[in-house]
Amino acid sequence: MGIISSNKSIGGVSSINCQGSLNVTIGITAAPDITTNPTDIVLVLDRSGSMEGQPLADLKTGVNTFIDIISDATDGGPGQIGSGSRIGIVSFADTAVQNTGLITSVSNLKSAAASLTADGLTNHGDAFTQATSLLSSSTNNRVIVMFTDGETTTGPNPSPIAAAAKAMGITIYTIGLVGNGGIDIDALNNWASDPDITHVSIAPDSSELEQLFADLAANISVPGATDIVINEVINPDFIITGTPTASVGTISMLTGTSFRWNISQLGSTSTESATVRFTIKHNATTSGIKNIDQSISYTDNEGNTASFANPSVFVDCQSVVPVDLCSTPIDIPLTGCNEFIQFDAGNLELNDTGRILQLDVNLLNVCPDRRVALAVILTELDPNNEIQPRGMKTFVIPPHGLPTCSDVLVSCIQFILPDEGFGLCSERVVRAQFVANYIDNNYSCCSGFTTAS
Repeated sequence: MGIISSNKSIGGVSSINCQGSLNVTIGITAAPDITTNPTDIVLVLDRSGSMEGQPLADLKTGVNTFIDIISDATDGGPGQIGSGSRIGIVSFADTAVQNTGLITSVSNLKSAAASLTADGLTNHGDAFTQATSLLSSSTNNRVIVMFTDGETTTGPNPSPIAAAAKAMGITIYTIGLVGNGGIDIDALNNWASDPDITHVSIAPDSSELEQLFADLAANISVPGATDIVINEVINPDFIITGTPTASVGTISMLTGTSFRWNISQLGSTSTESATVRFTIKHNATTSGIKNIDQSISYTDNEGNTASFANPSVFVDCQSVVPVDLCSTPIDIPLTGCNEFIQFDAGNLELNDTGRILQLDVNLLNVCPDRRVALAVILTELDPNNEIQPRGMKTFVIPPHGLPTCSDVLVSCIQFILPDEGFGLCSERVVRAQFVANYIDNNYSCCSGFTTAS
């Protein structure tokens, strides 16, 4: 089978502030050669009412492409699935039916798909029951491909039924189409085999279904992979913080924005998955939609191919307001060929012998084009449990230019706490109070006249 699936995810995060961080996951799944490891595949197809029209037509095209690719890969001869593998079709709406058994005839499989019509509710539970029943007596590798465009609207809870199928050794893939009724991505992740990143695909438009089915069929039909090398280079607007963690294989950091992932073998004797997780931090000053990748490449000895999503995130640099900036740095010129350079940095006056406290506060739901007055009052409990003032600061937070009300992170509010006998390692109790109000409003005083009647 080779690389069955591959993907990249940032966990559904759509926006971050300037200098914010993201958790990134890359995953691949590989399986043995389908010609020497026969596989029975059940295509579970949603034919509920929301699939009417172009979505159902595009689904049928994708199913036909899937069947053709498996037929070619298994060397079954004209119009046949070969090498001991079989395909079955289950479709569902209010209830589920087995449109075919596990068969090898390409024409019969395509005829079953062509006969589907859209109507009714969405019963995922019965669909998993019928698919599991079809595979219950199979001695081959067993796979369910669940396609749906909506949430469960009738029938039993599908989660325990899918869990029971996985416990029997059945591998489950889910394909979701963003349809009229919406999809529950958490449910698709729950039903699918782990890891989600290689077993769950989302199509925003039905025109992409043929490619999703084609990619899955192509990956199922090539052998397991050896000497895998994945080179990841992230967008230069980000940096990698820490060392990526791989479940399989080794990681070699190349630069602050790139690394190499090596895996000696994956999926040679049974289906296996591998993931690498890492954290990136925004390291630029510009707002906008940023792709995570600059590039990512995959190679292995078998010539498999793997494609990875390139998720994007909106970076909001207008909503981060640093209010107390650090002191101005001093430029130190390094000239000439001297091994030893001496430079006089001038005088530095100590602010205090105490500690520096830096506060950040996130102002929630600030409307566009409105300034905010922010006050911070700092107090401390002394050793006698009496409240002592430590300072107050006020700021005018400039308006942001985003189209809707948004959170604004105010960072770098700095106070110096005097020593006053506490000592550097003493425990201290400091309290901060924040007060924030809009400055800009439409208020005007009443007119200075009266009307007599």
